[in-house]
Amino acid sequence: MKTRIAILSLFAAFFVPAVNSKAAPQSQSNKASIAGTLTDPAGAPVAEVQVTAQPDASSAGQAVSVASSSDGSYSLSLPAGRYRLRFSRKSFAARELVLTLASGESRVLNLHLDLEPLSSSVVVTAQSVPTPAQQTTAPTDVISRETISERQAVSLPELLEFSPGIAVGRTGPFGGSASIFLNGGNSNFTKVLVDGTPINPPGSMVDFSSVTTENIDKVEIVRGAESAIYGSDAVSGVIQLFTHRGDTRVPAFSVYSEGGNLASARGGADLSGVLGKFDYSGAAAYFRTDGQGPNDYFVNRTLSGNFGYSFSDTNQLHISLRNNTSDAGIPGATLTPGAVPDLFQGYGQKIFSANARWEFTTGSHWHHQLIGTDSYTRQRSFANPGDVFSFDSVLSFNRAAVNEQSSYVSRNFIATAGYQYEVENAGINFVLPGHLRRNNQAGYLDFRYTPVSRLTLDFGGRVEANGNFGTRVVPRIGGTYVLRFGKGFFGDTRYHAFYGQGIKEPRFDQTFGTDPCFPGNPDLKPEASKGWTTGIDQKLASDRWKFSADYFYNRFYDIVSFASAGATLSCPFGTGTYFNTDLAIARGVNLASEIRVNKWLFVNGNYTYDNSRVLQSPNTFDPSLEPGNHLVRRPVNSGSFGLNIDYARVNWNFIGYFTGARIDSNFINPQPTKDPGYARFDMAVKYNVTRGLFFTARAINLFDKQYQDAFGYPALGRYYMLGLRYAFTGRN
Repeated sequence: MKTRIAILSLFAAFFVPAVNSKAAPQSQSNKASIAGTLTDPAGAPVAEVQVTAQPDASSAGQAVSVASSSDGSYSLSLPAGRYRLRFSRKSFAARELVLTLASGESRVLNLHLDLEPLSSSVVVTAQSVPTPAQQTTAPTDVISRETISERQAVSLPELLEFSPGIAVGRTGPFGGSASIFLNGGNSNFTKVLVDGTPINPPGSMVDFSSVTTENIDKVEIVRGAESAIYGSDAVSGVIQLFTHRGDTRVPAFSVYSEGGNLASARGGADLSGVLGKFDYSGAAAYFRTDGQGPNDYFVNRTLSGNFGYSFSDTNQLHISLRNNTSDAGIPGATLTPGAVPDLFQGYGQKIFSANARWEFTTGSHWHHQLIGTDSYTRQRSFANPGDVFSFDSVLSFNRAAVNEQSSYVSRNFIATAGYQYEVENAGINFVLPGHLRRNNQAGYLDFRYTPVSRLTLDFGGRVEANGNFGTRVVPRIGGTYVLRFGKGFFGDTRYHAFYGQGIKEPRFDQTFGTDPCFPGNPDLKPEASKGWTTGIDQKLASDRWKFSADYFYNRFYDIVSFASAGATLSCPFGTGTYFNTDLAIARGVNLASEIRVNKWLFVNGNYTYDNSRVLQSPNTFDPSLEPGNHLVRRPVNSGSFGLNIDYARVNWNFIGYFTGARIDSNFINPQPTKDPGYARFDMAVKYNVTRGLFFTARAINLFDKQYQDAFGYPALGRYYMLGLRYAFTGRN
């Protein structure tokens, strides 16, 4: 018996390994392989792309994942079956493919990965084609979806005032107008886009009081004249909002409700996802408050949608829609000595925008866009008959445009040519005839050249043919150079410089005014700017600390002013009209820093020095506008800091903002006036109760600081909201 066991043991020891050694190659031969190279739109290899093969339910095995190498190559060895391949990397749009691999099959799959416009590492607004943030030549600031969520910001000014170079002027806490001053420019010198659609009333400023952050994935701020790309209004910079796009096959959704002091309530919901070749995103929100005094109510309603269809990976159609509607009581400048709240005045605003964008490629180098835009703004200011001065003013504006743009994209050179035709319409109840119209068209060129890996140059220009002021040519040129590639404590150092010119068409009433005593001036020239910036971006401590410093100089000329004249028999209150007379400059420094101290602590801050001056103002009637003064409502010194703690189940934000004194005016009884400086602190907390369920709390003006952003108008006192949010992030 022992002899038989010994023989069997020897048989197993020698025969079984031999069988296994022959079976292994046969098993390997049953596998399939897939390999290829991944490149960006310019044809350069993309490293560190995560390539994941997920077997479907009918296939055996587990998900397999690899990362592409420095030359963009990747390879996978898989059992035969059906797989969903996903290619993902920060800054690039994810790609998904479904493949069925046969036993022993070897397949080559080379792919181009497009930059993801919604990524915080990609800048869309600074040039005619999306650009990696490190290659932009004009100073930019990107506010990500994560930042919006962490700060629980509801209105856009709540976000923008914490960005360098921006000052906010509000005429009251809720519902009063909210204007933005960028790098010292006037409030109507910043072009505002929603998914590429301009929402400025022609020649005028955007009133941000009703613009919310609902369904917004990213906000980009470009500091510098960009009329070479965007035409009128981009005198001191551009702000663009990007609507969320669905990106998960299992839908993502959230619903929330919150309430607070001042009888405030807010609620909303959003839904997004991908269904085959169709992606969708929609949101709705409602907000109401009684405000902090008589006739200070505010109601805001938001609807937003973004829908796309991919005919193929290189042929896509997207349509985005957004509507903000608000109604408010306007108590007036109640801090002015002797003033009492106006109980009868009100203000309503509607801002609607739509954008249809068809993007496709022809061949491996040509990228095309055909874009249709439409926006509508309606503003109604009124006082009920119970008021001493009853009035009803209605302004309605519409801008509709079509834009065709083609780009030739190669590894070191991108050339873009475009044409735009725009129709502007207006209805102003105090200007006859009731309907006003202006037709504009433009052609533009934009080039980006990278002769060596460290250096990027861009240059271009626009020929703008305006229905009123005629034809103007506006150029732009810039460059960025990496002075040092580094790792460890002293990281990359980047230098950038930019020069641009800006123009702004006159308002409709300034050109077409029909009042015989105060007529418009059809010979007005565009208001204009020439400006340049230069600065350094520095990374430190293994990229955990980032610092930037920019110097800017803007010269604003041909600014429109109103020149009044004496009274006549037919015009007992005087006469006057508009002229291009004023001249001003703004020069200063923007500093910004952010530090990732560790996994749960993030600190950021910025400081702006804006030494603006009135140089020439011959028609001034207000001491605040006299030469030598700083420009109205633009502080010389301002800044902010933020502290974010994300630990365990709690995300906690503490944010501070400060501003120095500002020149101002009541514009009624002109006298030298200043708004005092102040410091204000906000806080936002989010607690993850359980999976998907969050308790939220936020406070604005935490320490109840009494201040004013515009002379006579009290700012919002201590304000808090508490709520619950349920969110399902979706999945692929």
